Amino acid sequence: MNLFVFSRKKTSSDRIDGEGLYLRPASMGDFDAWRMLRGESRAFLTPWEPTWPLDDLTRSAFHRRVQRQDRERAEDEAYAYLIFRTADDTLLGGLTLGNMRRGVAQCGTLGYWMGEKYAGKGFMTKAARALLRHAFLEMGLHRVEAACAPDNERSRRLLERLGFQREGFARAYLLIDGAWQDHFLFAMLERDFLRENKAEDAAARI
Repeated sequence: MNLFVFSRKKTSSDRIDGEGLYLRPASMGDFDAWRMLRGESRAFLTPWEPTWPLDDLTRSAFHRRVQRQDRERAEDEAYAYLIFRTADDTLLGGLTLGNMRRGVAQCGTLGYWMGEKYAGKGFMTKAARALLRHAFLEMGLHRVEAACAPDNERSRRLLERLGFQREGFARAYLLIDGAWQDHFLFAMLERDFLRENKAEDAAARI
């Protein structure tokens, strides 16, 4: 009996709407806005990301990024999105549901980045909630994992605010900014998400 056959794939849509923002995959038309936002946020982002390639902000590198994004979506390996403000289509940041495992796992890993001038304004909380809703209710996931460095207070508070549970500590877990760094490990189950949102809906009706 093969335990890895059932419920392999529920595909993700190209656009996900959230509260005052929307998510969609990157296209080449996003290059200029993406380059500007990433460039001006570089010092803010690099302590928490893998080392940027020397050509990272070039058009050719962005083209490769879009090609990889499209290939990974087609293979159900990862789903990368850019975050836009609905009112004016301003690019705010990005997030990814990656490392997809189907079969008996039904799991993915959440990653995210926000432009420095938009950080701390609640945009990422709303964007992540929209993606989590899609992941659990549309893509059929059972579990979404995330990790953050112990000194990344902003990221840790985001995960806790979303309802993620801290499950462990991994030594030298990811190669970030040129060094292997320890990380806290977090996860959210489908039932956690449903319970969290049921509580929010009830509070909104009061």
